Amino acid sequence: MSPLLTPEPNDEPRTLRDQRARERRRTMLDLPHMAPLKEYAAHLRQQSGGLEVPDFDPLDGGIQARALFLFEKPGPMTSESGKRAGSGFVSRNNNDQTAASTFDFMLQAAIPRAETLIWNLIPWWNGTRKITRQERLIGLAAIDELCGLLPALKVVVLVGRTAGRAASHFSSRGLPVLTSPHPSPLVKASSLSKWQSIPEEWVKVHEHLTGVERE
Repeated sequence: MSPLLTPEPNDEPRTLRDQRARERRRTMLDLPHMAPLKEYAAHLRQQSGGLEVPDFDPLDGGIQARALFLFEKPGPMTSESGKRAGSGFVSRNNNDQTAASTFDFMLQAAIPRAETLIWNLIPWWNGTRKITRQERLIGLAAIDELCGLLPALKVVVLVGRTAGRAASHFSSRGLPVLTSPHPSPLVKASSLSKWQSIPEEWVKVHEHLTGVERE
């Protein structure tokens, strides 16, 4: 059976708080759907001058993904060297509220996990959520390289206002683009209606994957 079709025990929000779960994911990085992305992340680490670049989550679709969900920047719980031990992965299973909301909203939108890949416009964590113009330019160049590793890619979902500013970058390359608010607690606190609308935006992915609009 394909690793993408093998159910993961306890695939629930926040499961990567468990060290055993993190170790199991790490052993999966050499699987065929993940190996090119493991090399890609390692290359970004070399280029970053020592900044932390987490790995992709091997429970997602890897290079077989058809929908790229591009968030803004890794958070503290992707970092393995922070005050609280993070996972080392960009994952909907991370031990934070944004990841937990992402997990729930994906379920509400009924998007199969194997169809998706989650990443960030800025690929590294440098101790701050602030994003500079130079980081954004570097990030866009890196994303172009990533898209070249995804032969089945059908749609890009830009999650959050900062990521959304890159819409023209992708549409000019012929990729369909969707945008949505960010599922962070800050957005929930400032505009609950926007936060609650996220599954309604994400469900539009189905039209690009199947050619049929989902009700």
